[in-house]
Amino acid sequence: MNLDVFSDAVCPWCWIGKRKLEQALGEPGLDPITVTWRAYQLYPELPLEGMDRGEFLRLRFGSGGGRGGMLERLKAEGEAVGLALNFERAQRMPNTLAAHRLLRWAHVQAGGPGQDALLEALFRRYFTEGEDLGDHAVLTAAALDAGLDGDAARAWLQTEEGTREVRHEVSWSRENGISGVPCYVLPTGFGIPGAQDPQTLARFLRRGLEQWHHAKETP
Repeated sequence: MNLDVFSDAVCPWCWIGKRKLEQALGEPGLDPITVTWRAYQLYPELPLEGMDRGEFLRLRFGSGGGRGGMLERLKAEGEAVGLALNFERAQRMPNTLAAHRLLRWAHVQAGGPGQDALLEALFRRYFTEGEDLGDHAVLTAAALDAGLDGDAARAWLQTEEGTREVRHEVSWSRENGISGVPCYVLPTGFGIPGAQDPQTLARFLRRGLEQWHHAKETP
């Protein structure tokens, strides 16, 4: 059974949710499940070159911000699953279209494991190192981190390949009621949003497997 997970590489809850999903997939009886990471953009309206992160935060939250408590909660949630979220390091708020294009490319090149490794590298480079995910050099380096062909990744990024598909996936997700990420979607179309705890995700996946096996056995 394949699980589709809609996420965005600038979403801290998506990285936290990824860790919790990994814990859930380690539960007994969930071995046959594969994961495909699907495109969702929190901020599709950003210019392709991105923008200064300070300016983005002022426009979104005002001069006061009011984000201190939220950031501390996110850091604590990240630490609980072994992640270092260094929000203060990022200087740019990137448009993630190119990152999603590269994730699609990674899936073609190396399947689910390659795509998963690339997404992990993107999360780390943005949230821990504070790097700009709109920079093709950063994306190429992330591909190398994931064990992919850096020259091929660089060449892919210089084209427009995958742009239409990513934009279609982002539009589809919103048109079908996905308004926040991460969002986990079973082959039946049923999904649950949010960085759910591993126990909740394991129950969700077991139910999905039951439905999947039943559908395969039904003539």
